[in-house]
Amino acid sequence: MMFKTALHSVSYAGAWHGQARLALPDFLGKAKALGYDAVMLMAKRPHLCVLDYDEAACRELQRRIDDLGLKVACLAGYTDFCLGLDRPDIPTREMQVLYVRELSRLARALGCGLIRVFTGYDDQRTPFDQQWTTCVTHLKECARQAATFGVTLGIQNHHDTAVHFESLADLLQEIDEPNCKLMFDAWAPALPGMDPAAGVRMLAPHIVHTTVADYVRRPRFRYQPALVNYTRETDAIRAVPMGEGFIDYRRFFAALRDAGYQGHVAYEMCSPLKGGGAEANLDQCAGRFLEWMRRLE
Repeated sequence: MMFKTALHSVSYAGAWHGQARLALPDFLGKAKALGYDAVMLMAKRPHLCVLDYDEAACRELQRRIDDLGLKVACLAGYTDFCLGLDRPDIPTREMQVLYVRELSRLARALGCGLIRVFTGYDDQRTPFDQQWTTCVTHLKECARQAATFGVTLGIQNHHDTAVHFESLADLLQEIDEPNCKLMFDAWAPALPGMDPAAGVRMLAPHIVHTTVADYVRRPRFRYQPALVNYTRETDAIRAVPMGEGFIDYRRFFAALRDAGYQGHVAYEMCSPLKGGGAEANLDQCAGRFLEWMRRLE
């Protein structure tokens, strides 16, 4: 089974300090030159912002994509439905539903049937059950809005709400919309010590996309002068080229293969990366990912 690969444009968006930034047309050319046949497009500036792409701009972008022989695997939306729960007078969640509706418009214009969304970051001022219900309610509404454009939503296990795969299964069941699926990544369960392959086995029928990054742990300590010693802090996590990290991607992909997974595997560099953020290092790591995936086959 050959996995379909895509390059996430956040990898060249200047998202972290020192990272090279390419304009969206230049990124598309880069993805093609590196050997990718599909892209995942960051749906915010400096790339695919809903404020910048009317019908004419979408047609121009689609021509560029077609000329390069690329496919748009997914639009990467950025949502947090727990944002602003302390300010109910501001319609923050309505704004985000509108954003997802506009992304659905862009997705249809670009021949893409999939939008990535997030749940919500924990707001410790708000009870957990209220945060959970808010995410369910507004993801359901987003799915219904997307359905009018023939678009599927994929919830990525990224934000705090439902980050554990069992909770993610509960969330999807409560949303209960046919075009609401999952984008299940290995790194989120691996960081706190969970088994990503077990998550795949539980969620396989609902997984439509996965995004890949590999990481190493770097221990951190805080000096205590009175003790002339150090106390242990939470480990730092640093991105490394594919295959150099601690995440067991071979078991993860074996589980996806066994489940008959048909979606794309997108590579991203969206956090500080070993070797730095110069364009040459980004290119090298993006190329290495394709090599690693070919060896996996």
